[in-house]
Amino acid sequence: MTESHSPQDEARAEASVWLARLGGDGKALGAEGLGDEGLVFDAWLAAAPQNSAAYAEAAALLDEFDAHAGPIAAQLDTLTPAAAPRRAPARRPAARRRASRGWWMAGAGAALAAGLAVVVMPPALVRPASVQTYVTAKGQHQRVALADGSVIDLDAETRLRVSFRGSERRVALAEGQAIFDVVHDAKRPFVVEAGGRLVRDVGTQFDVRARGGELTVTVARGRVEVTPDGSGEGVQGQDVLLGPGQRLDVAPSGAPQLSTVDPQETFSWRSGRLVYRAQPLAEVVADLNRQFVEQTQIADPQLARLPITGVIVLDNPRAIMARLSLMLPIRTVPSEKGLLLLRK
Repeated sequence: MTESHSPQDEARAEASVWLARLGGDGKALGAEGLGDEGLVFDAWLAAAPQNSAAYAEAAALLDEFDAHAGPIAAQLDTLTPAAAPRRAPARRPAARRRASRGWWMAGAGAALAAGLAVVVMPPALVRPASVQTYVTAKGQHQRVALADGSVIDLDAETRLRVSFRGSERRVALAEGQAIFDVVHDAKRPFVVEAGGRLVRDVGTQFDVRARGGELTVTVARGRVEVTPDGSGEGVQGQDVLLGPGQRLDVAPSGAPQLSTVDPQETFSWRSGRLVYRAQPLAEVVADLNRQFVEQTQIADPQLARLPITGVIVLDNPRAIMARLSLMLPIRTVPSEKGLLLLRK
C-alpha cells in the first residue's frame, strides 16, 4: 500500500527541514542576509501558498516548545536530581533559541520519556526526509521545480522519486528519461540513482536515460561523476567524470562507452523533436510509442533493424510514418492498436 500525503503535509515536512537548515534565522519569512541559501529559501516560500503558512506553523511550534523547555527541565531535575545535568532557564536568549531540529526533537523526546506534558509535534513535521514520487504516462511531459531551486523535466513514461535529506539530495530514476538542471550546493550533493549507477552533480545540467537496462548520461553544462552504486548486483566499472558535450552509454553487458555529442540533440525531446544517428527503426518506434497513445508495431523483423538518421517532429504517428515512408521501404496499415509497419 502506497502512502500518500497532501500538499499541506509535504509543505509541513519541507518547512521542518528549512527550519533546521536556517537555524531559526528565516522565521520572519525572509532570509535576505543568508546569501544563496536565503534566495533558495525565498523561492521555496513563493513556490506554493501553503509553504509560508507551513513555515510559520513550524516556527510557532518551536517557539512553544522553547516556552515549555524550562519548566520541563526543572521537573526533570526534581525527578532525577543526582543524574540530571544543569539546565538552561525557561526563556533562553534569542541566539540560543535558534536551535537545530536535532536539539528540538531530542529535547521533546527526553521530556516525553519522563512522562511530562509537552507540545506534541505533528508527524509530518518530524519526518527525516521529504520524499515525493513523480510519474508520467504516454505522451506526457512534466516539469518539476524542487525546493532547492533545481528543475527536473520528465519525458513520457518516466518514474522517479525525489528524497531530500539534510546532507544529500537524491533522485531514484526507476525508468525513463529526465533532464536535470541542478543548483549546486557543495554541502548537499545532488545524486541520481539509475541503471545500477550513481550520477553525482558537480554543478551542472545533464540528461539521464534509463530504459530496458541501458543507461545513458549526457552533460550539457558543468560536470557529473558516474560511479557504480555498490549494490552488488553485477554492475562493475571505474568512476567516470563527464564534462560538457560528453555522453556515457552503459549497456547491461560490455564496457561503458564515452563519446562526444551535441547535448541539444539529446535534450530535443523537451521541445517535441527526436534526433537519431544510424539508430535502428525498432528503437525509433519504441520511443514514438512512449510519446503517443496510438501505438505502432513492426511486422517484419528485418525492418526493425533499418538504420535511421534524421530529426523526427512529434506531431502524430500517422504523419511521422508517412514522412518515413518517403525515405524507407515501409508502408503502414491500420491495426487494433494503431498502425502496423510492413515492407513495401
